[in-house]
Amino acid sequence: MRGRLVIAAGALAMALTPGAAWAAHGSGGQESGSYGAEAPVLQGGPRPGEGVPGYELVTLPNENVPNLQRRTVYCPHGKKALGGGAEARGDTAILLGSFPTDDGTGWIGLGRQTATDNVGISVFVICADV
Repeated sequence: MRGRLVIAAGALAMALTPGAAWAAHGSGGQESGSYGAEAPVLQGGPRPGEGVPGYELVTLPNENVPNLQRRTVYCPHGKKALGGGAEARGDTAILLGSFPTDDGTGWIGLGRQTATDNVGISVFVICADV
């Protein structure tokens, strides 16, 4: 499970690094959508090297909760979730869900353990001004 989190974190880091996604896109594979020979230029967004406006990582530390109970972490007021993740902790812990809230302002994690009635769940959300 930890390998999947590392892959997801690496993909998110590439997506948040200006120019990295386009460089990876041009390295092969089949093009789809509205991509042309040149990268689209977005007006009003961050310029290369400036980062993501209002970027903030918000974490909900590990806490034992009953199996299948959702834990939710929210972005500060006015920010939206760009991504997030969750971790289930315990000897027989299984992460069952890691997904954004319906309104896009937070992230939800849930899991269970097969040998006990509770599971440790930690959740994080990557927020920005969008």
